[in-house]
Amino acid sequence: MSFDHASAQQGMTLLGSTGSIGRSTLEVIHLHPELFKIVALCARKDHKTLLEQCKKFSPEFAVLVDREAAEALRHSLKSEGLNTVVLCGRSALVEMACHPDVKIVMAAIVGAAGLPPTLAAAQAGKRVLLANKEALVMSGPLFMDAVADSGAKLLPVDSEHNAIFQSLPVDFSAGLAASGVARILLTASGGPFRDRDPATLNLVTPDEACKHPNWVMGRKISVDSATMMNKGLEMIEACWLFHAQPEQVEIVIHPQSVVHSLVEYVDGSVLAQLGNADMRTPIAHALAWPDRIHSGVERLDLIKAGRLEFQAPDELRFPCIRLAYSAMHQGGTAPAIMNAANELAVEAFLQERILFTQISSLVESCLDAIRVTAADSLEAIFDADSRAREWTEAWLKAKAH
Repeated sequence: MSFDHASAQQGMTLLGSTGSIGRSTLEVIHLHPELFKIVALCARKDHKTLLEQCKKFSPEFAVLVDREAAEALRHSLKSEGLNTVVLCGRSALVEMACHPDVKIVMAAIVGAAGLPPTLAAAQAGKRVLLANKEALVMSGPLFMDAVADSGAKLLPVDSEHNAIFQSLPVDFSAGLAASGVARILLTASGGPFRDRDPATLNLVTPDEACKHPNWVMGRKISVDSATMMNKGLEMIEACWLFHAQPEQVEIVIHPQSVVHSLVEYVDGSVLAQLGNADMRTPIAHALAWPDRIHSGVERLDLIKAGRLEFQAPDELRFPCIRLAYSAMHQGGTAPAIMNAANELAVEAFLQERILFTQISSLVESCLDAIRVTAADSLEAIFDADSRAREWTEAWLKAKAH
């Protein structure tokens, strides 16, 4: 898609509009009203934020998964004299992802809940801007087959994957080796505990884990950054996005978060994408690709940035990295099992029901306990997800007693 500024606006559905990615996306879209038209804004239950977004962007539809929140939004929109149609439920997310007036779908719903509408968008041949890690982590082969069969365009929004995409050749579909690529270097900030004594990690509080040094993110993804499970999930995602094997993706800690990832070629060249730690940059890139549009992000000052450091992650401090590589090597539903256990473990930690160090041990125990099957259908994937959640809930309940 190359932009003709005289042509009609591109219709867009925003899955997860009230989250940090959703809000950043709307900031970029606000700069380019001539290019994009919001058809649907979708969220879980934050009807107050969604109301303000509806007032500003006048979408045709607004979707809330929570029924009470949807009713509250419907009442508020009527009071404001707005004509936005309010829909409710998870099926409405799928409907909006496939809407015929929609060309672009921003997939920014966190967790397993984002998989069905994101997969539906891929099956419908949309331009899918992927900010939901779990869609590929849980259903990699199924999702990529849907993209190939429908002719959908899949563009990564995560800063690391977007950086890799920008640093790879235009056509890497035949695999990395065929493109002259030796390996992918996936950068990580290391989170708030990259220099903390591993022996003290059992004392970490939820507020400490959510204080990311470089990025402003939601609490769940902030904890994933603190455990570096987010890098494990991103490694799995990178394998599917870029037709890579796990051993071709190396995680490197880069505390400054200026280099967002690198690609090493067989001739010794290493290409990288640099920028300020601001999600509007990869969002703008994915929205406009192959063109470029202004993102509203301040230019990178390399002199001010100063030194750029790189180091290997410590597996004692970050055992979740090992678990992710193990799950990817197992294949099938293993990544979905790992993801489900992690979601519940992080939730339990944020509720102070388990220690920070128990997140990884709980995930590992669940991976050992749940049988891995082929991930060849949504039913098989969600069955594995359900079994992992049941096992994890039982473990948490037993611990409470």
